[in-house]
Amino acid sequence: MTNPVKETFTGDAPAPAALAAKVRTLAPSMTRSMQRVAEAVADDPAGCAALTVTGLAELTGTSEATVVRTARLLGYPGYRDLRLALAGLAAHQESGRAPAITTDIAVDDPIADVVAKLAYDEQQTLADTAAGLDTVQLAAAVTAASTARRIDIYGVGASSLVGMDLAQKLLRIGLIAHAHADPHLAVTNAVQLRSGDVAIAITHSGSTGDVIEPLRAAFDRGATTIAITGRPDGPVSQYADHVLTTSTARESELRPAAMSSRTSQLLVVDCLFIGVAQRTYESAAPALAASYEALAHRHSPRTR
Repeated sequence: MTNPVKETFTGDAPAPAALAAKVRTLAPSMTRSMQRVAEAVADDPAGCAALTVTGLAELTGTSEATVVRTARLLGYPGYRDLRLALAGLAAHQESGRAPAITTDIAVDDPIADVVAKLAYDEQQTLADTAAGLDTVQLAAAVTAASTARRIDIYGVGASSLVGMDLAQKLLRIGLIAHAHADPHLAVTNAVQLRSGDVAIAITHSGSTGDVIEPLRAAFDRGATTIAITGRPDGPVSQYADHVLTTSTARESELRPAAMSSRTSQLLVVDCLFIGVAQRTYESAAPALAASYEALAHRHSPRTR
């Protein structure tokens, strides 16, 4: 059962190319009727662009009010603005149509088909994440991390691997960063944070208790908090000063959501890391060079 999100105009209408990505991100938390509208406009932008609000309501078995609420939730002042965006999206797709390939992987698919399907889906995941990423929020997160006394990162399961990747990168440029996969250690460390520190929670669902608990502890103690999540309306956002949204991909039997969420999370943490490295370049460059030098002998052929 879904939890309906607030049906209010966000104030920032997405560009036509970003509309499909926003639908995929928000659809899981919409009401069933709103989902039908959102899925219809994402699946057939050209056809829906030709419909009146009454026509789209009839097509999706909903009401005119539901169509308007969906448009506003997606970031448009009204249905007229959504129709214009759909027309733009249809034109964009017509000029550069994506290859006709499905990411549903069958158990008897040849390995070449598996490679092609996964590659296409990974590309779509990255494109969706880039289109939906709020660069204002990202810049604020970069600023906070660049000047942080200490950075704690929380994640469990597949998200913990992404957290470890980010922590390793930050350590290589001389920042104090630690990734915590153990929920007890995460909370123990979070209560030691204060103003000037940064806490980063990575949770695709936005509702992982073992990640929310330490983020809340860090938030309560004045640390700057950042959530990397596929559900920007989820509980984790209540304790996040900055929210970085990842794309939401459809699961299949042979491709669990953790695969696509990991791909989008890695893109976001890479963007965060590069931004921090740019801001701290004078200290980051020597630290990175020192780490390369310290490990160089491990990459050289051993002499007998």
